[in-house]
Amino acid sequence: MKILIVGTGYVGTTTGLVFCEMGHQVTGLDLDDKKIQALKEGNLHFYEPGLDKLLQKHVAAKQITFTKDTESAVNEHDVIFICVGTPQSADGSADLSYVQNVAETIGTYMNRYKVIVTKSTVPVGTADLVRQWVSRKQTTSIPFDVVSNPEFLREGSALHDALNPDRIVIGTTSNKAKKVMRELYQTFTCPILETNPKASEMIKYASNSFLAAKISFINELSRLCDVLNIHVNDVSAGMGLDHRIGPHFLKAGIGYGGSCFPKDVSALIKTAKDHKLPLSILESVGKVNAEQPLFLLTKMKEVLGGDLKNKTIAVLGLAFKANTDDTRESPSLVLVERLAAEKANIKIHDPVAKTKAYPQSETIEEAAAKADAIVICTDWDQYKQVDWEQLKPLMNQPIIIDGRNMLDKDKLQRLGFTYIGIAN
Repeated sequence: MKILIVGTGYVGTTTGLVFCEMGHQVTGLDLDDKKIQALKEGNLHFYEPGLDKLLQKHVAAKQITFTKDTESAVNEHDVIFICVGTPQSADGSADLSYVQNVAETIGTYMNRYKVIVTKSTVPVGTADLVRQWVSRKQTTSIPFDVVSNPEFLREGSALHDALNPDRIVIGTTSNKAKKVMRELYQTFTCPILETNPKASEMIKYASNSFLAAKISFINELSRLCDVLNIHVNDVSAGMGLDHRIGPHFLKAGIGYGGSCFPKDVSALIKTAKDHKLPLSILESVGKVNAEQPLFLLTKMKEVLGGDLKNKTIAVLGLAFKANTDDTRESPSLVLVERLAAEKANIKIHDPVAKTKAYPQSETIEEAAAKADAIVICTDWDQYKQVDWEQLKPLMNQPIIIDGRNMLDKDKLQRLGFTYIGIAN
């Protein structure tokens, strides 16, 4: 099957390459010159483990091509995936301007029946809007169908998730479109749920919001565990053994971030408010998440005498999670900004993620030199493997603040470190 992917960002590129692996012929359409040129040369413009090699493989095999020629791309493909961004607006809603532009472009250049698939994360009711946007740009009435087919990719594990999905959700009321989508996904063995577009769109938001709620639940509970001198990791382990709860997303830390959870929670809250049905649980989820980096900051101030002015703090990790370079809504950046407001001297290290706002150290040792404390904000494996005994003499004070509860507390204390975790 020939597939057009509109938008060659994180979701679009990953989706396209997985379809290549399934034997389909894929074209990536984007208006960004730099992205298109990089992809044509087999160079990924973001960090995602394993995806770069897959790109090089399918570019070399000409299984995937990239173009800026919108008219030809729309004309030549009968299955079109919309994979553009839906950034958060000031009021918390999803900005659908990119989706609208794509839909109108398809309507303008459509020459025969198309199946238009929204892979982007969009609010409930967007499929109906896409149908309207396409229709009003048609010069002659040409039939088409709109399908909601949300992605469930975890940054850092996107390739595995895309090749081995837990489920595939297909939202359409058209039997013709269902047939096309069944053929597209026929090699997958996971459950395939067929529903209407609104339910499909809600499944995506509900899934991400529920996972965010689990994170905020254990993070808020960690504050009580801290007061009661209980190891929150023990509580998480005990809860996770209950198959009704499960162990995933129950690890206390400094909060969630990235391009999905914060945006999707806000968008679902906004949708509910628009219908005069406030979602009080999700409102609390967002509030707890915003406060969690400040909980760590309070712990840091306590161990450093209450004042961070002129204290040198080494921040290990900028990305919102390991195995990605994504710093969007990263709790690490929230903490860094608060440290700057406290007049601390900040030294930053991350193996992949970059920021222009603050100077970064090339090595962990460089970041640790003369530091009054090291704070771990991202759970990179590199930080687990640090030789802390060798690092200790470089520091002004042997203090480690573990915002991910990822280090061996007993070992560090034996080495003479003061160790502060999240109720750990």
